[in-house]
Amino acid sequence: MPTYTTPGVYVEEVASGLRPIQALGTSVAGFVGLAPNPAAHVKEAVRIETWSQFLREFVTDKSASTPLATAVHGFLINGGATVYVVNTGTNGALADALGALERIDEVAIVAAPGLTDPAAYDAVLSHCERLRDRVAVLDAPGEVPSIDALTQVGLVELGKAKKDGDTPAATSTKDKKGFRPRLSQGGYGAVYFPWITISDPLNGTLVEVPPSGHIAGIYARTDSTRGVNKAPANESIRGAVGVSYAVTKEEQGTLNPHGINCIRAFSSGGVMVWGARTLDDAASEYRYVPVRRFVTMVSGSLEQALQWVVFETNHEPLWKAIRRDISAFLTLLWRSGMLRGETAEQAFFVKCDAETNPEDVISAGQVAIVIGLSVVRPAEFVVIRISQTAGAPSTDSK
Repeated sequence: MPTYTTPGVYVEEVASGLRPIQALGTSVAGFVGLAPNPAAHVKEAVRIETWSQFLREFVTDKSASTPLATAVHGFLINGGATVYVVNTGTNGALADALGALERIDEVAIVAAPGLTDPAAYDAVLSHCERLRDRVAVLDAPGEVPSIDALTQVGLVELGKAKKDGDTPAATSTKDKKGFRPRLSQGGYGAVYFPWITISDPLNGTLVEVPPSGHIAGIYARTDSTRGVNKAPANESIRGAVGVSYAVTKEEQGTLNPHGINCIRAFSSGGVMVWGARTLDDAASEYRYVPVRRFVTMVSGSLEQALQWVVFETNHEPLWKAIRRDISAFLTLLWRSGMLRGETAEQAFFVKCDAETNPEDVISAGQVAIVIGLSVVRPAEFVVIRISQTAGAPSTDSK
């Protein structure tokens, strides 16, 4: 307390102690692939915000178009604002390119446009699962022998014994017939089928291209207009004039349970994204893209905002401050419609007290916080039940 010697009115500014938590951005993308100029910025993450900037950095007069180029253009025209581009060069060093993206904390969406082999799928998914702050947007192959092949992960035919009594031959991996990426542990990946037809931004010809760049742009656009909790689906793909394969309603019924998100052309809405599932198991709580991305956003926001807690005295005043700050953040999310519940108490809970922090936890130098969220899920199936009544409708105008 200050010492006052002269009678009068004194005004003191007292800090509230509240440390507001800001939601992390979710719309910055990272793309890896072969650039039109293969020698430009090899294995270097270059921040791109406009198409003209991409042309200056990665295109020469004699450059040929690549899936990476069409993906960057598709991302920008569909609502994306910032993308980090890593040119793999002619040797296609995907691991090194992903390593360059690993150093960029703000990246929240990752794509390797046009890379549809099992090794590429595994590399991108493993990158996202390890970092846990981003999701992968994957392209299905441009051509598949059948719709059923998209639902199976690398079918492998077992080698047969040469004759009775011989030791069975080693497993053969030369004929992989399945194209669905493996399950993404925690829902950190989503795959889209089929490819789309666009006017190539470099030469103006109509070409079929992988959709991941355009889809990533729709992720960013939906984040901006509706929020990360809104499914990036039932959205028109800007720049797309057709699809490489017309998926029927019945075929989508086969693909959807396996986490293959379809792109379909409708007479009323044009080419649209018509799915929002991750590659996680159908029974998983992270089977929807917006749920995975929302929880990732909350986790990242809290991790960044609670750095001040490190080395603080671990007892009730600290726990109370943690509960206050997190509850204020989650209340804002609930009021914006990102959490489900008529009251804040129904939408979330935050527990950080002597029960979650017994003596053995405190002695280990840890502070344990338990958070529960009631996350909004998309209305994937709209069911309308219509029945007829026995009586005729009333014409009484009273």
